[in-house]
Amino acid sequence: MAVIDSSKKEINFKIIYYGPGQSGKTTSLKQLQKLVGAKNKSDVKKIAAEERTIFFDFLALSSDAIGGYKTRFQVYTVPGQVLYDDARRVLLKGVDGIVFVADAQLEKIQDNLQSFEELRSHLLEMGYAPQDIPTVVQYNKIDLPSVPKLDELRRVLNIFHVPDFASVATKGEGVPEAFKECVKRVMLNLKEIA
Repeated sequence: MAVIDSSKKEINFKIIYYGPGQSGKTTSLKQLQKLVGAKNKSDVKKIAAEERTIFFDFLALSSDAIGGYKTRFQVYTVPGQVLYDDARRVLLKGVDGIVFVADAQLEKIQDNLQSFEELRSHLLEMGYAPQDIPTVVQYNKIDLPSVPKLDELRRVLNIFHVPDFASVATKGEGVPEAFKECVKRVMLNLKEIA
């Protein structure tokens, strides 16, 4: 959850890009980096997790002050491959918001559903109510030929009934909209619990 540092007058939020392997999480993070002004971002960093050589991506973004406090968003992608389950669980600790990046291709529907279920299970294991974590869905690769209609994707994949966005991460389409909605929901959530 949000970390408030009164001495620095800073609020740090953690947003996780979650989804199956190769769904476009890292590409989305790199697009966000391109879109944010230079003074408000760090470089995308790959950081090794502790026990294995597992890497995840990290981007720090800053925005305007709220109530005199500077806000910082630490944005992470989790490794999507099944064997990195432990790393995903560790990265979810203290999460404030989630952008679930679904691979919109028809042949990837089961992978998305499995990843959604795993996310729900991890959140419950950690004592979080999944419906209380601000979440948005980003249907990525919407430009590819084997993608069902958006209404069908929503019916099958938006199991949390949250805001959702079509995207083509390689072109930056839909990426900022999904992120901004997640940030908006995180900020509203902070006001509700404060």
